[in-house]
Amino acid sequence: MACKLMVTGCNGQLGRAIRSLTEEGTEFTYLGTDVEDLDITDLESVIAYVKSNQPDVIVNCAAATNVDGCEKDEDGAFRINAIGPRNLAIASAECGCRLIHISTDYVFPGDGSSPYTEFDTPAPKSAYGRSKLAGEVFVRQFAKEWFIIRTAWLYGDGKNFVRTMLSLAEKNDTIGVVDDQLGNPTSAMELARAVLGLAPTRCYGIYHGTCEGICSWAEFTEEIFRLKGLSTKVEHISSEEYKRRFPASADRPAYSALENKMFALNTEIRFRHWKDALREYLS
Repeated sequence: MACKLMVTGCNGQLGRAIRSLTEEGTEFTYLGTDVEDLDITDLESVIAYVKSNQPDVIVNCAAATNVDGCEKDEDGAFRINAIGPRNLAIASAECGCRLIHISTDYVFPGDGSSPYTEFDTPAPKSAYGRSKLAGEVFVRQFAKEWFIIRTAWLYGDGKNFVRTMLSLAEKNDTIGVVDDQLGNPTSAMELARAVLGLAPTRCYGIYHGTCEGICSWAEFTEEIFRLKGLSTKVEHISSEEYKRRFPASADRPAYSALENKMFALNTEIRFRHWKDALREYLS
């Protein structure tokens, strides 16, 4: 019998990737919901929706991900990124289904020099990171069967860094890109494969789910342009210089690379190198 997935935030990059993969076979059935179908900040609505649809697994992709916007409206960020997951966790426990909650590298301070593992202690520095960590805490408190997957630098079908850089390249000979923030560019399709790999299992816990390899935003941009055969030059700039050019921007972690230790210890699921995943995406 097919595993029934209820995916919140289904019109985001990860939700779309999960939908495209579930269409390829009969192992899963897909129920997509977005804010117009279900307000995850309303507990009674969430419980009623889950009871009515009886999913086997809820995959929570819904989030306020605009880092600068979260800094301006921290209460709003907490409603979506903390109260929303709490409500889904309560509903999953009441209805006897598993919960896969998507979190972020921003739960870490980003001041280290080696990749964070699932066993490192979070200490977020931004409103976005604080709200996402609160969501993790609620999932662990209220869900009975749960997975948390922290990911980073996600791109897929939708508005993302890759498309932004390609759009800028159409209008500029040179683009200034930060070179002192390091992380793991991650394809939504790679993350979706991992989500579907975990969904039927009971290998519960916190996971880091990113493509392998570490780079800066500038190096990421150079690889995008190389693969597309573009001659646009990348000017390597510091975070300080970026803040001078765009004063309203929130602080980003300098080193937020993640290590997928739990996937390696606990499952057969592996992520491809970020350059290979990027090549697939651009092709």
